[in-house]
Amino acid sequence: MTMGSPGIGQLSGYRLMWIFVMFDLPVTTKSEARAATRFREYLLDEGFEKSQFSVYARFCSGKEQMEAYLRRIEAHLPDKGEVHILSFTDRQYENIIRFAGQSRRQPRKNPDQLALF
Repeated sequence: MTMGSPGIGQLSGYRLMWIFVMFDLPVTTKSEARAATRFREYLLDEGFEKSQFSVYARFCSGKEQMEAYLRRIEAHLPDKGEVHILSFTDRQYENIIRFAGQSRRQPRKNPDQLALF
């Protein structure tokens, strides 16, 4: 196996990552609402999917890619409000327990690892 080719260890559920961006942005003025909209649109343009209101998630191929997204998000932060960013390994993501109303939901399906290539 060459240094650049993916191996079994590289596709481990402990190497693959998820990044969650959660935010509470003010929208009381037109300029604040525009800034919040620009931030949401930026996340969508970067491949994030809306998980819940003001919670966006994206799959990453590893810690390096997650850190690159973190730097880009930091460069696009709105002037006001709070933004929290969490990262999870793919294995940890599999253990998220979901409820809709009072019913437990099936875990979300992780992306097909072959889609990375």
